[in-house]
This record gives sequence, C-alpha cells and structure tokens, in this order.
Amino acid sequence: MAFKTSSDSDEMAENHEINVTPLVDVMLVLLIIVMVASPLATVNVPVDLPSSSAAPQPQPNEPFYLTVQKDMSLTLGESDVVTLSALKPALDSALQGKDKRIYLRADKDLNYQDLMKVMNALVKAGYGQIALVGIELPAGSQ
Repeated sequence: MAFKTSSDSDEMAENHEINVTPLVDVMLVLLIIVMVASPLATVNVPVDLPSSSAAPQPQPNEPFYLTVQKDMSLTLGESDVVTLSALKPALDSALQGKDKRIYLRADKDLNYQDLMKVMNALVKAGYGQIALVGIELPAGSQ
C-alpha cells in the first residue's frame, strides 16, 4: 500500500491506488511458465497396442456384423458382399433403422488407415454405434 506525506500534518494519508507493476510481472512469469510447459504436455510416442483381456460384454440376441477382409472386401452379416461406395444403401436396407449397433470385425493384418476409412464411411452414413470385435484371450495371458 502506498502512502503520501503532506507537509501540513504529521499523519500519513492512505493512497487508494493499486500498484500494477508487480501484478504485470507475476502475469508475465505465469505466461512464460505456460508457454514452456505446454509443448511438454503433448505426447508423440509410437504405440504398440496390446490385446485385450477384459471381461467379455454380453452380446445382443442378433448382432449385425460388418466384416473387413485384408483386401478391403466388406461382408454384411454372413454372406452379403458389398463395396465401400455401396455401403450406405446396403446398410439402410439391411438394418431398417439407424439405432442398431454395428459389430465391426477386421482382419488383424488390415492396415489401420483402411479400418479408419471403413469407420468413417459408417459414421458418414449415419451409423455411429460401432463396436470393434476381437478375439477374447483367457484371463492371465497377454
């Protein structure tokens, strides 16, 4: 707090002005800390995803499967082969509604980018409930 002296009296009168300089200094130091720490918060680590040993989830009575082979051939259900461009009309006719979950089975040697193409096509077609299917490992094995 700043005080002002007057030549008329021996008492000091209070000055109600805020000294802004320390506030600006503290804010600049905090800004520098944030600028230095934010690049360190991003993670650029290559990932080798493990297989899942989670407890299996209950399956519905009649799950609808979409299978993606290594050569990007798509199979609806158990036998209907379809191309990626004809996926939306085939799903519309097979599901008769967009609230049904699609179980996506993909070959383990399928390129990750190709799997994302199929998932993007499903979302673009309006089917956002996608479940990935994998082989369930016994408990304790990795």
